Amino acid sequence: MATEQTERREWTRPTAFYNHYVKWTVYLVITVFLLWSAWNMRISLDRMLQGWDAAVELLVGMFPPEFTPFKTDLLIEGMVESLAMSVIATIVGVIISIPIAFMAAENIAPRPIYWLGRGIITVSRAFHELIVAIILVKAVGIGPLAGVLALSYKTIGFFAKLLAEEIEDIDTGQMEATEATGANSIQTLLFGVVPQVMPRIVGLTIYRWDINIRHSTIVGIVGAGGIGATLLNAFDQYDYDFFMTIILAIIAVVMIGELVSTYVRGRIQ
Repeated sequence: MATEQTERREWTRPTAFYNHYVKWTVYLVITVFLLWSAWNMRISLDRMLQGWDAAVELLVGMFPPEFTPFKTDLLIEGMVESLAMSVIATIVGVIISIPIAFMAAENIAPRPIYWLGRGIITVSRAFHELIVAIILVKAVGIGPLAGVLALSYKTIGFFAKLLAEEIEDIDTGQMEATEATGANSIQTLLFGVVPQVMPRIVGLTIYRWDINIRHSTIVGIVGAGGIGATLLNAFDQYDYDFFMTIILAIIAVVMIGELVSTYVRGRIQ
């Protein structure tokens, strides 16, 4: 009986805190920070009520959406440009990202090359595409070229990071077997690494294209081409019914892109 009692152990809930004092101190700091953030935003009831009236007026002006021939032509032209931007940016970004991903994979790259690859990924992920688009609009002028360059830039940080992590998780036995046949470093990468990550490369490419479709509608707001410029012009001119038409078109294109992306990823998995 005594042996059974000594073998019993009291269950305690897992926790990330060392003790109760640390836990309640962290909770207090979080609560104070939230209260300070809410106070710093200066949110008032009067402002919320005014915003509600403006929102109702905006929604009333959006319906019914406008589908006149002239506006439809503007819509189609902007959406086609956004789709073209997303395709070109995805292709360019993926081509640049693949070698950077191999550079940033710790298990196959020498330490200096590894840190260089990780540095490139970090710099690419540090800035939002709108900031990059603003800079590129100043550099290359207004138009889709700035949008393509901005989306390509952001593709590198996304694609190379995820692919590098996939490379780090490969089965090293296949690499060793390839090296045992007398293959050099490049042949080892081509036949021992690439076949293992190829499905992931295809899946990430489709996924990033889906993201670039959405983002291509945003960068146009700062003059980087696409439907975003048309969207901003409609809003600035209080043309809310055409603004709603553009919103619906963007939603439709994104949904179609999501369906295509889901289908292709399902086929390769």
